[in-house]
Amino acid sequence: MGFTHLDDKGRISMVDVAGKEATARVAVARGSITMSRDAFNAVTSDQVAKGNVLATAKIAAIMAAKTTANTIPLCHPLPIDQVIVEFFPHEESSSIEVESTVKVSGKTGVEMEALHAASIALLTIYDMCKAIDKTMVISDIRLMEKSGGKSGRFKRP
Repeated sequence: MGFTHLDDKGRISMVDVAGKEATARVAVARGSITMSRDAFNAVTSDQVAKGNVLATAKIAAIMAAKTTANTIPLCHPLPIDQVIVEFFPHEESSSIEVESTVKVSGKTGVEMEALHAASIALLTIYDMCKAIDKTMVISDIRLMEKSGGKSGRFKRP
């Protein structure tokens, strides 16, 4: 399989989706941030001086999904139907996992939108907590599943 973002001369090119049929598409992405116990406790008890960390990160994730084409050069702007953002705090590891689900009826997939949303949620958590803990680690940003389009369904084992 060749690279879809290269033309016949090997130059960067945005994929032409004009002839494709719009279908229902969904993508789910996840990522984690690990932090100190103090930072984790501040986030989960809503005691961070900058405000409610998870509510802010959720809004940031939704905004990121809607503006992915402004950040990733070869992404198509998409009329996003829905963005769902959930957080899963893990007390034993002082970490928070984020899951973003993005839905669209369109000619191209929403994997990048879901990944972008998860990434920006995690960066927002970092930004809001860095006064408490500068050693936080963002990790494991990955596509969990996607459906729709020519390549069909993918689900991470």
